[in-house]
Amino acid sequence: MTWLQRYRLSDYFRRSIWILPVLGMVVALGTVRVLHRIETAMGWESAFDPSTTLTLLGTLASAMFTLIVFVCSALLITVQLASAQLTPRVIGLVLQNPFMKLSLTLFVFTFTFTLAALVRIKGGVPPLTAHAAVYSCLVSLGVFFYLVDRVCAALRPSGALRSVARLGREVIQGIYPRCLTESQRTTPPPAKVLNEEPRATILNLREGVVLAFDLEGLVSLAQRSDCVIEMVPQVGDFVAADQPLFRIFGDGAPPDAAALYQSVAVGSERTLRQDPSFAFRIMVDIASKGLSPAINDPTTAVLAIDQIQHLLRLTGGRDLDTGRAEDARGTVRLLYRTPDWEDFVYLAVTEIRQFGGTSIQVARRLRAMLESLIQTLPQKRAAVLRLELDLLNRSSKRFFAEAEDRAMADVSDVQGVGGRPAQNDERQESRSLPGTIRTD
Repeated sequence: MTWLQRYRLSDYFRRSIWILPVLGMVVALGTVRVLHRIETAMGWESAFDPSTTLTLLGTLASAMFTLIVFVCSALLITVQLASAQLTPRVIGLVLQNPFMKLSLTLFVFTFTFTLAALVRIKGGVPPLTAHAAVYSCLVSLGVFFYLVDRVCAALRPSGALRSVARLGREVIQGIYPRCLTESQRTTPPPAKVLNEEPRATILNLREGVVLAFDLEGLVSLAQRSDCVIEMVPQVGDFVAADQPLFRIFGDGAPPDAAALYQSVAVGSERTLRQDPSFAFRIMVDIASKGLSPAINDPTTAVLAIDQIQHLLRLTGGRDLDTGRAEDARGTVRLLYRTPDWEDFVYLAVTEIRQFGGTSIQVARRLRAMLESLIQTLPQKRAAVLRLELDLLNRSSKRFFAEAEDRAMADVSDVQGVGGRPAQNDERQESRSLPGTIRTD
């Protein structure tokens, strides 16, 4: 099985909501069969009335089927409403929720188990299957109430943003495994082969978004062919058919095109598997939707900035000097593109600053984020942050005509509006106001 086949299989299993419930049906049928054989071998028989048990289990099976239909319908409606209020890109994340899949699997298991137990009630009542069916229905009811609570919490702006931030941290730590230190080596110069004419250019076969690629597999292909492979698009880029996908450099024979195609996944929409920028994109979209005139919810934008700040701090502390992979002998074999620090900052700040330019709450929260990052991240990360802070100052002068509003917008506040300014700002303000007496 090739890397692309494994990727598609794992991605389909991760995205599909029906696989686990179907497996639950199979497990339920097998469990009933095993329990019934044990009861038959041991000669166990319950003292319950068969007709009463048939009525009870029939009612429970009907209720479980209704519960399954209700959960699926309510979930789809809730996801649609959440996507309209937040961003459509949260739909895939919600449907991939493991607890939701396990809950549906339990409901389907219980429904199938109860039906299978019904057909085994004839002259007597099998105690194990009957008790297991009844208690599994009770457990399913408790899980249903907990599922409602989990889904409601996950689809609130704060819950959705936390989920995206958690996935973003995982992909950032996976793509950029090394931490940034002041003593780290400088950025390596560009590969000399990029100044040469490529020996071959491999064109893309079908349009779509580049989702992921097999780094180790491409390095192995380049090593066997004694060449350098350049992957032209970046993960997350849309690539049309017949656009360059790979360029081959060096004196060696080009690798087989079919093997190269099996080393990159192209799909319909971006995912978080190897795309750290997509996490920022989702959170910025949620903030932009909250700042739109139709919704006018700057507090949602502030919640997004809270999570964006943590992701930027994590990203700024990592070594982003990737884009090349070497073989065991240290020879560069693969060149690819990844976002740099400026790309992350522009993506995280620019649109929120523009859409939230008239909101004092957003301006104060953005200022607090930028000043905090300047103070906590290495100095090599501070230049673009200071540029964004300067742009924020100019935006405040442009959008707020009143001097009092500009003065409020020029204060850092981690709550947006309602929090206390930083300690240094408080002391500076106290010194500027004559007659002020501080009591610490």
